[in-house]
Amino acid sequence: MEMVIKNRLKVYRAMHDLTQEELAEKVEVTRQTINAVEQGKYLPSLKLAFRLAKIFNVQIEDIFYEDGDDTDEIKI
Repeated sequence: MEMVIKNRLKVYRAMHDLTQEELAEKVEVTRQTINAVEQGKYLPSLKLAFRLAKIFNVQIEDIFYEDGDDTDEIKI
């Protein structure tokens, strides 16, 4: 069975009132990379995942989760 990783990046970005461009600058990638991650077209490196989690002051698994995981709630 293939593991599908989904994310809540767009939700966290909206909660922090950041554009894709602003978030991209903070984590030192392009806006296109942020867009691709949000769309599920690109799985970020572990380094980028850690950077994103640090920006939002959450654990990596709060942003990225396995499809079918029942813990879909966002902890604020």
